[in-house]
Amino acid sequence: MKRVAIFGNAGGGKSTLARELAAITGLPLYVIDEIKFRPGGSEVPHEEYLQLHSAVVSRDAWIIDGFESQRLAWERFEAADTLVHVDLPLAAHVLWVTKRLVKGLFADPPGWPKGSPVISSSIQSYRVLWPCHTRLTPRYRAYVSQVAQHKRVFHLRSRQQLKGFLQAIKDEYAHGRASAAQPRVAADAP
Repeated sequence: MKRVAIFGNAGGGKSTLARELAAITGLPLYVIDEIKFRPGGSEVPHEEYLQLHSAVVSRDAWIIDGFESQRLAWERFEAADTLVHVDLPLAAHVLWVTKRLVKGLFADPPGWPKGSPVISSSIQSYRVLWPCHTRLTPRYRAYVSQVAQHKRVFHLRSRQQLKGFLQAIKDEYAHGRASAAQPRVAADAP
């Protein structure tokens, strides 16, 4: 697990998952909104954003969270060795967008550039929920099914699966660190 693309509909907990995964693995985290927008919510010029995006995707290790365009999303998916598709029921996405909106009225949502326009961004999230659910989610499902033979794929469909995924990765990394710390013993040692 060196290049991880996290994706799915708005409000699915992807950013929280990405931050926790980065803390567990030590992989650098890149949030599309923080690359595409400056503090206060102004957009980075498109050519500059494309260059930044390309530079990140070409790195050896990353976790990328977020969505800007289908073309760039599929570019990330192809470059990734690990895909994490957060695919909760639509009602969960609506609830979590609402929760983020309410919390965002009091503090910047984690993973958003400082001073982001929470209300207009939340309205935009509500606007994309249904089109993503009906158009993109079926394509995401087909894609992860298709590439599961040669990429590590996690298709998370519930809050319990999100938690289970993080615990499994914690266990995997803890076991890997413990194995690396164990002294090697020659096969013919008594």
